[in-house]
This record gives sequence, C-alpha cells and structure tokens, in this order.
Amino acid sequence: MKSSLVDELKLIAGSDYVLTEQQQTNAYLYDEVEKAYRPEADKSSIVVKAGSTEQVSAIMKLADDNCIPVVVRGGATGLCGGCTPINESIILSMERLNGILEIDRKNMVAVLEAGVTLMDLLEELDKYNDLSFPVHPGDEGAQMGGMAVTNAGGARAVRHGVMRKHIMGLTIVLPNGEILELGGKLIKNNAGYNLMQLILGSEGTLAVVTKIVLKIYPKERYSATIVAPFENFEDACCAVMDILQSGNLPLAVEYMDKHLFVGTAEMLGLEWQAKKGNADLLIILSEKSEDQLYAACREINEICERNHSYETLYAGKTEEQQELLLIRSQHYEYIKDSICDSFDMAVPVSEVSAFIRDLKMLVKEYDTDTNVIAHIADGNVHNDILYLKDGSVPDYASELKQKMYDICFSYGGTITGEHGIGKIRRQDLILQKASAELELMRGIKKVFDPNNIMNPGTVL
Repeated sequence: MKSSLVDELKLIAGSDYVLTEQQQTNAYLYDEVEKAYRPEADKSSIVVKAGSTEQVSAIMKLADDNCIPVVVRGGATGLCGGCTPINESIILSMERLNGILEIDRKNMVAVLEAGVTLMDLLEELDKYNDLSFPVHPGDEGAQMGGMAVTNAGGARAVRHGVMRKHIMGLTIVLPNGEILELGGKLIKNNAGYNLMQLILGSEGTLAVVTKIVLKIYPKERYSATIVAPFENFEDACCAVMDILQSGNLPLAVEYMDKHLFVGTAEMLGLEWQAKKGNADLLIILSEKSEDQLYAACREINEICERNHSYETLYAGKTEEQQELLLIRSQHYEYIKDSICDSFDMAVPVSEVSAFIRDLKMLVKEYDTDTNVIAHIADGNVHNDILYLKDGSVPDYASELKQKMYDICFSYGGTITGEHGIGKIRRQDLILQKASAELELMRGIKKVFDPNNIMNPGTVL
C-alpha cells in the first residue's frame, strides 16, 4: 500500500493504531473457518484501529476515494471466512470502539459501540442484577457489531429469535464516509424503507456499523437443565415437536449424537452421566418463578417418557448446569482436527428427523460418517465432512456437499441458518437463490457501495 496513504491513515487514527508489519497483522487475517477451506488472506493488508465513528468516516472516505478494499474485523468468531481480506485491504479493527454508552432502564435498551463483546455486555448487565440479554451465538468474544451484521443466532433462538429481533437502532458509516442514524429507541417507526434491516445480516458488505441500540430484558431467575436420552434420534425429534406444541418454550433444546457428549466430557476430564441410548437432548429451561420452572420440568419429562426416552437426568444447581453446557459448547474442540468442512443447514422444525436420517444414510454410501449437532427446536442442523484417515480431504467432498444440499433443499431448507455465506459459500448461494433474487442483491450492493470496496468477494 502506498506510503502516502499509510501516512494519512496514521493522521486519522494515530500512528500507534496503524499496523503495517506482517508479524503484527498476521493475527488479524483469519476467522474460525476450517483451514482446509478458508480463503487465502492477502498478507500485504494493513490494520487500522479506529477510535470513533468520525475516524471510521474519515478512513472510509479515504479508502473510497482511492478504491482500496476495507474489511471490517470484529471478534473473528465467524465460520465462513467473512473477515479475511482476499485482496490488499485496510483491515478496519473495531476493538477500540468498545464503550457501553448507556443502559437505559426506562426504555429497556443498551446503547453500545460496535466493538463491545458479548462478554462485556453480560458482565455490565450483571451489575444491575435484574437485566439480561438473550442472544448467545456460542462465543462470548463475539463483538456486537459482528453479531449485528451476521445476524447471529445460537442455541437460544428457539425462544428469543436471532439478532435482528433485538436491534432497534444502528449508527452506520457508508463506504463514502457519510454517517447515518438508522432506527433508535422507538418501538414503532414506519417512515420509509427499513434500511437497518438490510444492514443486519449483510456481512460487512454494505456499511460499517459503529453503534447499536439493543433491546435488553428482565432476568429470568430460575433455571434447570434436563438431559433426556433416547435410543434413536427419531424419538428425540418427536419429543421436541411435542414439547413445542405443548406450549412450553425452553430457552434451548440441543441435540448431539451420543458419542459427542461422551467424548467431549472425557476430553474435559468429566463424565457424561446419561449412559443409555444413542441420542441425547439437552433441554435448558428458564422461568420467572420456581413454580413455573417445576411445572415445565414435569410436563417436559412426561413428554419425553411418552416418546420412549430412558430416565431423564435433572440439573438444578448452577454448577451442574454449567458443566452440562460446557460439554455441549466444547464439542468443536473435540472434533475439529477430524473435520475438513462443516455446515449449518436449516430446515423446518417438522422435517428435522427426516433430514438427519437422510444425512446419515447418505454418508454411509461414501463409507464415512458425519457428526450431527443441532439447535433442534429451531431446525438448525450442524454436520460435517470428515478428513480421510491419512488427514487428506476426500476426493468426493464436493460431490458429498452437493448431495447434502440437495437433501436440505428437498425439505425446504437453506444452506446456512446462522453462519452466513462469507467467502466460502458464495458458489453455494447460487444453488439456492433464483437469478432474479441474486440480481436484486447485486443492485442493493451497488447502491450502497458503487466502488465495491466493502469486503469484496463476500456473499456475492
């Protein structure tokens, strides 16, 4: 990058916040996508750490005037290569924009800068004792700006929905440097097209989010976790459907193949207590009163028994619940060295059982296996393609992926429920979207970003 441009960036952000040496910038090149499929980063990219919306505006104007790509980097917890610069770029780090500007109890909103992590927010809300925020994508190092532009989901979507449901306002910087305030603290606002909703889920391709107005909620004080073991996943899926139709709405309902719970527990030096069966449900409940919690536990236990579960296990103590959640959340560490590609397809909840069945039958045709983990009550199924025993990517990987997608589409599904398209699923998106829809997306991108500097090569 031209030294004159680097000098201008140092004048904007401060010389201490512009990194040009590769030994410094290497840590900013990749997210959590599997190495076998991650896009190759352009190592000549530089890092700029903006300290305010005004600095972001000046950086964007400079980049746009010189047609320099900009890739915004949050917590880098993504799984689709979204924050990797594939061209020589300005990597715009949001780590300095980390202020919690306001906790507005009267309107039940938090006003945050984009670099605030989920952990930062939860720790701040803990100080108030009675406030909470429900969306939890699995990694508390995720930054709120990244969670917004990826429309983060996670296990709790069954009750609370995904990120866009909880965002009331954004401050954004357009590629040309113009600053816009979208939405706000208003519950109702029907003035014109809802541009804010275009930004949510846009994966950093339309604008830079610098501030968020976020809904917060009263804390539910009583919680419990149920482990329900089943002989087969079909019965587990039927139990989930019955739970949802009963009017009970758990905080989360997580499914994993039995060997994943057992193996992950062993990796952590723990023991998985549900010995019987091959398919386990982890059902997390959260209620406002003890009576509501106990009533929900009783009813869900009865539903599981009617669907042929073995004896359910109940965890009421905080440390017991945290141990179960740790085992669920650490499964990726257990399998990551054995998988070369992972998916997060989603289907209607009623089709989950058939979808999982067909995936398991398909991989047998290739004399391989797949690990199935699911946010089962919202239809989001995670599975993978395994490396060969010699550690190489199988030559059938592309064909197998295509057939997995075909099964997903046959059930009215989508190739991604929460991870997004990023840079690794661009060609896959073409399989799902009609050409007219893709052209509309390209048109929207052109209006926001006529010089195509915002995270080029992402989504489209």
